[in-house]
Amino acid sequence: MIRKILVTAAMLAAFGHAYAAVDVNTANEDALRTIKGIGPAKAKSILDEREAHGPFKDPTDLAKRVKGLGGHAVERLQAEGLAVGASAPLAAASGAQAAASASDKPAAGAKTEAAVVVKK
Repeated sequence: MIRKILVTAAMLAAFGHAYAAVDVNTANEDALRTIKGIGPAKAKSILDEREAHGPFKDPTDLAKRVKGLGGHAVERLQAEGLAVGASAPLAAASGAQAAASASDKPAAGAKTEAAVVVKK
């Protein structure tokens, strides 16, 4: 039992780093550059647009306002850990849930309880 708890904690810690979201509306250049696919020029473009016209509402808004970022590029960046608008708190929560469910599979026929995350 202790071993299972330790393994679960280790997996959650490992997945936590992989799913650590960088919020495009609050991140500085260094934080944006930690996302695979965002280099110095793209980080500067994002920061300049955010400074000039305010925070990004959603991924579509980011794709429209930053030159060189299309819908697919934004999706790829989100998969790498970029959070946009309302997806920022949800990205971290869904990552933790995915890690927990992947590491704690019940035996066949066992009853399970589902965790629900409610955003207020």
